[in-house]
Amino acid sequence: MSTPRPEDETNHQPDKSRFVNLFRQYGFRHLSNTMRSFKLKDRCKTNQVHAFNPSETSSSAAAAASKSHHHHRAQPTINSILTYSPEIVSLPMAESLLPYGLPTGVSLEPSIDQFLKPVDFIDSMAELYRRIKKSPDSCKSDVYLEQYALLCSLDDPKLNRRCLQSARQHAADVHSKVVLLAWLRYERREDEMVGKSVLDCIGRILECPKSALIPGYDPDSIFGHCNCYQSLNQSSDLGNSNNKSSFHAPEEDGEVCFCIGNEVITCIRGKIASLSIPLKTMLYGNFVEAKNERIDFTRIGISVAGLKAVDMFSRMGRFEDTCSPYIVLEMLSFANRFCCEGLKSSCDSYLASLVSDIDEALVLIDYAMEERAQILAASCLQVILRELPCHLYNSKVLSIFCSSEARQRLSAIGHSSFLLYYFLSQVAIEDNMASKITVMLLERLRECASDRWQKAIAMHQLGCVLFERKDYKEAQSCFEEAVEAGHTYSAVGVARTKYKQGQRFSSYETIDGLISNHKATGWMYQERSLYSLGKQKISDLDDATRLDPTLSFPYKYRAVAMVEENQIESAISEIDRILGFKVSPDCLELRAWCFIAIEDYKSAIRDIRALLTLEPNHMMFCGKMRADHMLEVLGQHVQQWSSADCWMQLYDRWSSVDDIGSLAVIHQMLLNDPWKSVLRFRQSLLLLSCNEKLEIGSESFYLQARTASV
Repeated sequence: MSTPRPEDETNHQPDKSRFVNLFRQYGFRHLSNTMRSFKLKDRCKTNQVHAFNPSETSSSAAAAASKSHHHHRAQPTINSILTYSPEIVSLPMAESLLPYGLPTGVSLEPSIDQFLKPVDFIDSMAELYRRIKKSPDSCKSDVYLEQYALLCSLDDPKLNRRCLQSARQHAADVHSKVVLLAWLRYERREDEMVGKSVLDCIGRILECPKSALIPGYDPDSIFGHCNCYQSLNQSSDLGNSNNKSSFHAPEEDGEVCFCIGNEVITCIRGKIASLSIPLKTMLYGNFVEAKNERIDFTRIGISVAGLKAVDMFSRMGRFEDTCSPYIVLEMLSFANRFCCEGLKSSCDSYLASLVSDIDEALVLIDYAMEERAQILAASCLQVILRELPCHLYNSKVLSIFCSSEARQRLSAIGHSSFLLYYFLSQVAIEDNMASKITVMLLERLRECASDRWQKAIAMHQLGCVLFERKDYKEAQSCFEEAVEAGHTYSAVGVARTKYKQGQRFSSYETIDGLISNHKATGWMYQERSLYSLGKQKISDLDDATRLDPTLSFPYKYRAVAMVEENQIESAISEIDRILGFKVSPDCLELRAWCFIAIEDYKSAIRDIRALLTLEPNHMMFCGKMRADHMLEVLGQHVQQWSSADCWMQLYDRWSSVDDIGSLAVIHQMLLNDPWKSVLRFRQSLLLLSCNEKLEIGSESFYLQARTASV
């Protein structure tokens, strides 16, 4: 009798991968069958308003499927399973490519807009336009900032930038100029440009960092060319020469000696006295020092070199070329002690001209706040703000802005304002909405708010951030305060926070009251649909689309409902309606899922490539899978294009005005040749084309507002 060999034992062992695949097939098949039995219209009869989440009910679904299957056929044994052929155990392709199923209701839930959203946008803009025309020039900057807050809801960068430019044009004080200038730079995303210096100038006064530090108001010359070609020394000399005429020494020009330790500094009495009234009183008044030829300055807090520099400034009216910043800081402290306004102004301007990077700014701003040097503080603030968002989470930067004590220190030197914290909070919200830093900045914004619209947007945005952090009770309080300040849209936040706390009927009543008491708008019906059931929900969604076709949530909800009814082609058509005039990553993702479900992988790849053009780091499946990884997986199931194929496909799609298809082809071509400028240029044209209709709609809103104001 022969002994069995090891390889024979191996051949008779069941295939491990076949067993694993078969296990996945049976588990997935039962789960899929159970999911199909849950229709979206049936779920509306329950307490949920979101779509069925398969990950939360997999165990119960599998148990129900197993029980139903037992009545139809006998349970398969392990031996019978392992005798199946490999073709039978393979997963359906679409199911294996959709491991997380369709999107859940949480992902479909519309977000709360963070901006001011009036019930009647046209009337609000018309009223603002009338106020701009009637306001004096010195007050127009604040009105343009309010206009910016309103226009943000249209998501039109050109209109937003126009408002900020107008606010900068009419800004009178240095602080407002600095903040608005940094805001304009942030809107251009200059921080993302390689090799771009923080203080680079584009050649016009409107956006010149050096011009922003010059006090005064001249809106007519704001679009002229700046003098950045002048050297730093010329600028400093010019600033110091303005102070030279203010030095008028008395007739007595005798000498006076100041002693610091064992050192003696000989100065001209009249020149030192001309620096300020206190010094003149000390040297020529009824004081002992007026009769002494030597005065002890050991405990004044200035070094020998610093006092010599003060003496030189009193004689020449300007600084020596070899004067170091440390000496000028001592002179600034001396000027504050003896109320030497001319000397302080020159030290302030000179030190401000030296600030060139974030490290210098973070060091000098402490001296500026201690000595209350407004121009130096403005220069440091300008560099810090123009470095955002790169240094937003720097501990030193946070200590300057975030606490109440820090705001009071800035306020003491005239650099704490609603404008400053409005800009900082917008940067923080865009970078990380749910961070503690964002909450702190919005709390400072609330402290700076004075007008009703300022209080409304501060409380509304704070409510949005707290809602994102799941602090629903505090968020509700903030939204309620915003409603009291006149922002009706904040009632959406009140209703949403109540619903999150289990008060669904109260949420419905809140929005239903809005519809009854105000002119109905699309967002009102969209919000009420979240708390409605059955036919009422569908009716509200239809009314929302009728009143505002740009709202994407109704289209996505109807599309998911069609998918649940196995009407995937109809679902794709529904998404096409919104993509026809508003291209957004979430809609592209949902349509890509639908294409995967019907195994149209080419179309799915097209949508994902277009999506990655808009958001290169987009996460699919509710943040569970990177979109570029999904693209690699789908790419294994389609034929790859050569470079010539890509050019032909781009020509076909460009000729047929298929913007999404053209974006997808260019995205694929740029992966192979990322530095090809002609592709980048075509891509920019396509992105402009995708937003063209929305921008035309925004412009029409603006023109209607101007017409209504006449």
